[in-house]
Amino acid sequence: MKDAFVNRKYMVMGLIIIAGVALIIRLFIIQVVKDTYRLSADNNVLRYVTQYPARGLIYDRYGNLIVSNQAAYDLMVVPSQTAKLDTMTFCNDLGISIEVFRERMKAAKIYSRRAPSVFLKQISMETYAKFQEKLFTYPGFYVQPRTLRKYSRPVAAHLLGYVSEVDEALVKKDPYYKTGDYIGKLGIEEAYEKDLRGKRGVKIFMVDVYSRLKGSYAKGEMDTVAEHGSDIISGIDLDLQEYGEKLMQNKTGSIVAIEPESGEILALVSSPNYDPGLLVGRVRSENFARLQSDSIYKPLFNRAFMASYPPGSTFKPINGLIGLQEKVIVPSTEFGCSNGYHAGSITVRCHSHRSPLDLVDAIANSCNSYFCQTYRRILENPDYGSISEAFDKWKSYLNEFGFGKKLGSEFPNELNGVIPSSSYFDKLYHKGGWKALTVISMAIGQGEIGTTPLQMANMTAAIANRGYYYTPHIVKSIGADHRIDPRFTVKHSISIDSVNFEEIVKGMEAAVKEGTARVAALDSIIVCGKTGTAQNPHGDDHSVFIAFAPKDHPKIAIAVYVENSGFGATYAAPVASLMIEKYLKRRITNKPMEQRMLELNLIHKLTEPKIEKQRTNLEGD
Repeated sequence: MKDAFVNRKYMVMGLIIIAGVALIIRLFIIQVVKDTYRLSADNNVLRYVTQYPARGLIYDRYGNLIVSNQAAYDLMVVPSQTAKLDTMTFCNDLGISIEVFRERMKAAKIYSRRAPSVFLKQISMETYAKFQEKLFTYPGFYVQPRTLRKYSRPVAAHLLGYVSEVDEALVKKDPYYKTGDYIGKLGIEEAYEKDLRGKRGVKIFMVDVYSRLKGSYAKGEMDTVAEHGSDIISGIDLDLQEYGEKLMQNKTGSIVAIEPESGEILALVSSPNYDPGLLVGRVRSENFARLQSDSIYKPLFNRAFMASYPPGSTFKPINGLIGLQEKVIVPSTEFGCSNGYHAGSITVRCHSHRSPLDLVDAIANSCNSYFCQTYRRILENPDYGSISEAFDKWKSYLNEFGFGKKLGSEFPNELNGVIPSSSYFDKLYHKGGWKALTVISMAIGQGEIGTTPLQMANMTAAIANRGYYYTPHIVKSIGADHRIDPRFTVKHSISIDSVNFEEIVKGMEAAVKEGTARVAALDSIIVCGKTGTAQNPHGDDHSVFIAFAPKDHPKIAIAVYVENSGFGATYAAPVASLMIEKYLKRRITNKPMEQRMLELNLIHKLTEPKIEKQRTNLEGD
């Protein structure tokens, strides 16, 4: 009796287990197999058409439109729906050759005979306007709206960047992007891609077994609307940018202008440059290849933050500041100059001027002897145990100004520049085998020092602010809420007393009033500046100038490099003076100087043979 009960118990349990397994199998068939079949069926009868968003607009600091959008169209094809057509007329309507037609049709059929693919990208609005009237006569073809960039003026290419199609490597790396999408490259377009690109939408259509369109799916209830990208207000003054590019026409070099109180870049010019409109539409690839292959003018190369130059005499104010802070000189300290600095076999030549000079007059007259003696005192300071220790302290001040490292602007390929450490010289000369005279050329901004025009403009802004700067940046605000990257609101303070900056400012004011930079003076505006001649071993020296204005509550700090053109006062200072007046007054009073700079052609120097120059002595401005 007991055994019979146990047998019935196991039998009931077995039936329950069998029933449970059967239920699970049934649910699996219903929920997985049938859902998969239904999904497959949906894919056969639904067509998903991407709705591409309009890219965000870019404005200058005053609300002037710089970059907008223009309508363009991708011509799509479903090979299985096409019929025999007049190929010659079709090609003429689109402006393509019969060979291109055959290649595109072959590619489309290889991709899929029944699924749509791009036959021709980026048809202009003008071409589409004519083509759409005949579109109905070409079954199997339809258009998908896109947008292309449009520029209000042919300027600021290096600042703005461009937009191009994503490659397969990026599609695999970033799941957001799909084949046929576009992405920002360089400048604002790349730095703010996620803000500018917006959000894609989709329209779902019903198609029959022959892929013919039958109407919207579910009355459009499943469609999503594309969201416009965020608009951007840049810190750029579009008029100033355009003026700077005109001044640098037929010249090689760079201009960087910054608003000291915010770090916003007012203008960034790299010359030679190019029209940003060249990199829009179907001609982009061809034009890009042509620009990239130009090994003489290098129009794609952004000299403002990718070129490294010796700063020359524009570096003297920094050594003066460090000398004051380290208490190896005071403002009244005087040094003599006998047409240069002479120490044993070392001679650093200087131009003729009165002697001796104090700090303010040394800056005004750009005296090499004064700053060589100051630099030697910095490195031979008895407060430090060795030359190496004093040198590294000097280097630490330079790092605070942003030299020898990336400043952290939006430009991803910004150079570090070069400020060597004591270990570099230890390796070069062995530890203890070098002294102040070994590196004396750095007293006047030569030797192993390398800086970018962006770094020099930033240094000038820090002097204008009497001891601090904000990271230079292109964008003023993003979107309707006017947000900004928090890193651009951080004040970078320099560990040099503000009273020491005032002495340097006096010297830079004197340089423009009565010194080497008199050509940069402006009526009713106190300009503080410093000339420089950056020695170039491959040809003529570079003309360099830094300045800020007005002296009190400065609104603009600027650095100008004109390559292979000689003294700082000859070309760089006039360009800077014109830029400052253009920004502060919105007009130019010195018309003869403006005309001379606009007409000046130095571009021929790019094609002249490079002459390697060996120098044993260093000269001043």
